[in-house]
Amino acid sequence: MIIGNLKNTRITESLHPSFKKVFDYVNSTDLKTMIPTTTELQDRDIYLMIHEYIGKNPQEATMEAHQQYIDIQIPLIGQELIGWETVENCDKVKTPYNDEKDVIFFATSPSMYITLHPDEFVIFFPEDVHAPGIGIGELKKVVFKVKI
Repeated sequence: MIIGNLKNTRITESLHPSFKKVFDYVNSTDLKTMIPTTTELQDRDIYLMIHEYIGKNPQEATMEAHQQYIDIQIPLIGQELIGWETVENCDKVKTPYNDEKDVIFFATSPSMYITLHPDEFVIFFPEDVHAPGIGIGELKKVVFKVKI
């Protein structure tokens, strides 16, 4: 997991060939005005999803992980709390891995939480099990999916 500020992405961009393209797109697009949608940036190698929702409490959030894509999550409106745990510590599968949706859900509690504000980002790799969507009131965020 990597946490950072959108003003300081230079080193993070060097970690994966597609990260620079994602951050260039973020810096050149008014994501806050986009409606909930899925947009391909580079076929299915890089795509983004805009989500709007009402924040949930930590007990309602489900732990999830992905095997084919890296998540880059950026809050656009509101403050989001996200639970985290390493995949090695998640042995209680709630829903088996779905290859088409690239997701597995766990019935495990996070060992820690991070708080993200607009202009901050978090990157989740396949070993990062995360419980997103925790917050108060209306939240909006963009999730970039980057093929491994």
